[in-house]
Amino acid sequence: MLDKTYDPKDIEARRYAEWEQSGAFDCKPESGKPPYCIVIPPPNVTGSLHLGHALDNTLQDVLIRWRRMKGDDALWQPGTDHAGIATQMVVTRQLEAKGIGLALGQAAKEGNQTLLSRDEFLARVWEWKAESGGTITRQLRRLGASCDWRRERFTMDEGLSHAVLKVFVDLYKQGLLYKDKRLVNWDPKMLTAISDLEVESHEVKGSLWYIRYPIEGDEGRYIVVATTRPETMLGDTAIAVHPDDPTWKHLIGRHAVLPVAGRRLPIVADTYSDPEKGSGAVKITPAHDFNDFEVGRRHNLRAISVLDKFARMLLRDNADFLEGLPAAAAASVVDKYHGLDRFEARKKLVAELEASGLIEKIEPHTHSVPYGDRGGVPIEPFLTEQWYVNAGELAKAPIEAVRKGDVAFVPARGKDDFFRWMEDIQPWCVSRQLWWGHQIPAWYDAQGNVFVELSEAEAKAAARAKHGRDVPLTRDPDVLDTWFSSALWPFSTLGWPEQTRELAHYYPTNVLVTGWDILFFWVARMMMMGMHFMKDVPFRTVYLHGLITDEKGQKMSKSKGNIIDPLDLIDKYGADALRFTLAAIAVQGRPGQPMKLAPARVEGYRNFATKLWNATRFSQMNGVAIPAGFDPATTSLTVNKWILGELARCAAAVDKAIAEFRFNDAASALYAFVWGTLCDWYVEFTKPIFQGSDAAAIAETRAVTGIVLRDTVKLLHPIMPFITEEIWDTLGHRAESGALIGQPWPGTAALDEAAGSEMGWLVKLITDIRSARSEVNVPAGARLKLVVRDADTTTQARLEAHRSALQLLARIDGIELGGALPSGSLQVVVGEATYALPVGAVIDLAAERARLDKEIRKLEGEVSKIDAKLGNAQFLARAPEEVVEEQRERREEALSVAARLRQAMARLAG
Repeated sequence: MLDKTYDPKDIEARRYAEWEQSGAFDCKPESGKPPYCIVIPPPNVTGSLHLGHALDNTLQDVLIRWRRMKGDDALWQPGTDHAGIATQMVVTRQLEAKGIGLALGQAAKEGNQTLLSRDEFLARVWEWKAESGGTITRQLRRLGASCDWRRERFTMDEGLSHAVLKVFVDLYKQGLLYKDKRLVNWDPKMLTAISDLEVESHEVKGSLWYIRYPIEGDEGRYIVVATTRPETMLGDTAIAVHPDDPTWKHLIGRHAVLPVAGRRLPIVADTYSDPEKGSGAVKITPAHDFNDFEVGRRHNLRAISVLDKFARMLLRDNADFLEGLPAAAAASVVDKYHGLDRFEARKKLVAELEASGLIEKIEPHTHSVPYGDRGGVPIEPFLTEQWYVNAGELAKAPIEAVRKGDVAFVPARGKDDFFRWMEDIQPWCVSRQLWWGHQIPAWYDAQGNVFVELSEAEAKAAARAKHGRDVPLTRDPDVLDTWFSSALWPFSTLGWPEQTRELAHYYPTNVLVTGWDILFFWVARMMMMGMHFMKDVPFRTVYLHGLITDEKGQKMSKSKGNIIDPLDLIDKYGADALRFTLAAIAVQGRPGQPMKLAPARVEGYRNFATKLWNATRFSQMNGVAIPAGFDPATTSLTVNKWILGELARCAAAVDKAIAEFRFNDAASALYAFVWGTLCDWYVEFTKPIFQGSDAAAIAETRAVTGIVLRDTVKLLHPIMPFITEEIWDTLGHRAESGALIGQPWPGTAALDEAAGSEMGWLVKLITDIRSARSEVNVPAGARLKLVVRDADTTTQARLEAHRSALQLLARIDGIELGGALPSGSLQVVVGEATYALPVGAVIDLAAERARLDKEIRKLEGEVSKIDAKLGNAQFLARAPEEVVEEQRERREEALSVAARLRQAMARLAG
């Protein structure tokens, strides 16, 4: 017997340990079963479970548990990412708190600060991982993730590290990986290049400075340039104007003079310059702006970097900067600005320009400034030599594979976004200036020749072959971008480059579950690497889910104070309730579509679990069991035929919805069946049977209830695994057949359409009578006569057969067939018949009509106000999207309530 109270805390810890220890999650490639494989998007080893993780992993677990029950050899491959920049930052902060820094070429912050070498720091990181690196995987267990933890991988474990080095070396030797000097996103705090995904845009209230650049040989004439970053002007190498700009086009072909420094700047024609923005003229600084870099390439301009890796002015001994400057100006500029922080240099430079009369005006200007998400400071476009992958070449095979249909995207529009990015892909910068990560397997001799090999010994052999003798080599200090190693995840985790049994059996994997935000950063790159090294796609389907927001549709953030911790929700309501909530909100949609989550909804699904728990206890108290050899096809009672049919419909709907990645529809079908059909109706319909004296009816109902509960927990198991395993065990099935996690998915059953039609009629009639009573405030305890007109013989027979259920559940005091409908009655139409409840004696009809009319008019007024707002272009332009959406939802709710009240008004006759 189940305990009286449902307590998820006790159940979840106990059941998970049983599953893991019994090997219930283990894949079995030798089983002969068809493979079904999902590789987990590896969470950062530094991470803690957030709602994005919870959503992503819940949906994967639903698929894995479902396919396991469908008879597949299911492998959910787990692991974590070494998270280069995040991990280095975490450990660095811990060390700094102890007065320990990193020897990165800077002076110690304090005289007694200890500076660690690279090897010393890496030893500290591995110590940290051993102590704290398992947090996220322990938390995934709390969520119920049924990963094969025996196979857990880490992107820097020995096997995966070997795979990473081999891929780098192979790509280099195939001419698909090379060094180049290009602009990158540079984090001057973390001192590394970072990816676009690691850049956040912040709205900043700054200034737009309009600076006068003197025209060479034309004293007193200027071309005015507007900029938000005057400190970079020392790297200017041209000024661009639109070829059709009437203000400046006459200056095309002439030269301006760089204020303060005196460099000659050609004035070039380029459509990048927009006459409608700023002054219409744009200073071109190829080494410090991505757009300017492209303009510089078009016009063969020099790229002069004037900042160092710490974002300090780098002028002294900077040959590129000094070239072509008048000697006196060069000496003055170097003396004033060299070594200054970029923002300090900005203030000083603006002051000098103002003193020289070269500032035309300064306007307040709100604009987006890119920040590093880890360093928390503005990033700099930085011209530096890095390693790049020829992504354009590697993208060709994945593009063709998607065109052929080898990979499906769900929703389908993901394919369009994939093509849009892949067909205009840029070289992929894969090097990072960090210590933690896969160190690049490249060694240099004194002349700068590079030797790319799997090991130092092989590099030395290659150098010996070139020089005819042993020469000293220095290894490239950079490490690889974290996305480089994770791009290999679908095949490296299965053992590649070794040709393992698992690799042959599970690759290509079946499904990748992830968010739209990493479609390009990870999904596309896995497809590039999979197609290149495995000659096949890494997965057959890519399911892209939306973004979890708060209940108002706002993105969660610390600054807004609206972050919801999934572990808090699990502690309060249980993992099953959270999982069901996440499945219920997983609607297929557009990129960034909000998936609104309210704690109250999680609480509601906790109540749903309690409802099933109590229904099971009721059944146990009534001796529910499935006799050996019982055949549900022999069922005779209409109510039992009906519930078996409804169970079959639910099973088909859930199976189809999961197969089509409509997780919300699967949850909806389960909720409707369990709460509505099973608990609210079937349990109530069977109470009189269990309380009666018909032994055959009781025996049949016990058996059918047992079958329904058995298959219901099977259907619900992929989404709510803990409570279903507990119920399965308590009903005695575990002792007979083993754990629920390993049971087959329920099969299909024939439907009894006549029973379905009859019970559907009964449910609708009771529902409509209850609603009608409630809408006009009939007292709950009032028992009313039911007068029926125009009922055909089938309906009359049904009324007689279900008289006791109607009297009990609709609070009816007798049924009268035929005759005129009484005045002052509440009327309901179901099918061909009209049903009337005389309510004149229990409510004031006139007062009730007046109340309904007042409520309807109030709602109509509310709709009119909302329509006025939604019809106001200024409101739509200025209001946040979530506010507009809230107004639309309020409008729909008001219309729905008004429609119900009008129906209630219409039901009041006489």
